[in-house]
Amino acid sequence: MPDTDKLFAGSIPASYDTLMVPLIFEVYAGDLAELVAQGSPGAVLETAAGSGAVTRALAPRLGAGTRYVVSDLNQPMLDHAAARQGPDARIEWRQADALALPFDDASFDVVCCQFGAMFFPDRAAGYAEARRVLRPGGRLVFNVWDRIEENAFADEVTTALGALFPLDPPRFLARTPHGYHDTALIRADLARAGFSQVDLQTQARLSRAASARDAAIAYCLGTPLRNEIESRDAGLMPLAIERAAEAIARRHGTGPVAGRIQAHVIVAGAQ
Repeated sequence: MPDTDKLFAGSIPASYDTLMVPLIFEVYAGDLAELVAQGSPGAVLETAAGSGAVTRALAPRLGAGTRYVVSDLNQPMLDHAAARQGPDARIEWRQADALALPFDDASFDVVCCQFGAMFFPDRAAGYAEARRVLRPGGRLVFNVWDRIEENAFADEVTTALGALFPLDPPRFLARTPHGYHDTALIRADLARAGFSQVDLQTQARLSRAASARDAAIAYCLGTPLRNEIESRDAGLMPLAIERAAEAIARRHGTGPVAGRIQAHVIVAGAQ
């Protein structure tokens, strides 16, 4: 995985939050928050929190005395999330690497992570860290995207940009967000980390945008795909957005658009 796949900096955090979160993340954030809140946990750790989609959905569901630590590797994303959240004495914001968590063993009842495990350079190590900080009987709750072919807009944008840059197609979306979809591999990585109880469900939802252009802008400006396009030719960004929008419109129409998205939602128990 290139370092640029993990580079959420500059204008990307704000664009990610205003464009991508409503497009594909909010619809899963509420479901994940419900899973985390089950059993009224006393201490929750969120890793790879991004711009705070799950944080905003989960905080109202937690008890008044709950300790809630929200972490991310990227400080700009964490700063944006904290600014959006507002004052909340229960929440501690920590810059942290999910593969080297700065917390004591058996500190949390639940560790949750929305669409972050795909970015871990060693997923089993990340899961092992989550298990280390979980109390006996604790849960790791997370989700990952299914293969890109099951996620319409991402697939169409990737195909369109491949035609625009045929000698060096931008493959960020297929390589990283949608590159960790093999359920057998996910289960094997969890087993290597010491999780023996794993519930994995594949859930399809609809992604909606006011127009094909809005969806194209979200992917091209609100994700590290932007870094790939600009590294090839920053002057072609308007054309890249136009070609991506045309590809989405051909399949979904010229008005408001809706496309299939699909993810795996996993709950792993710690003994």
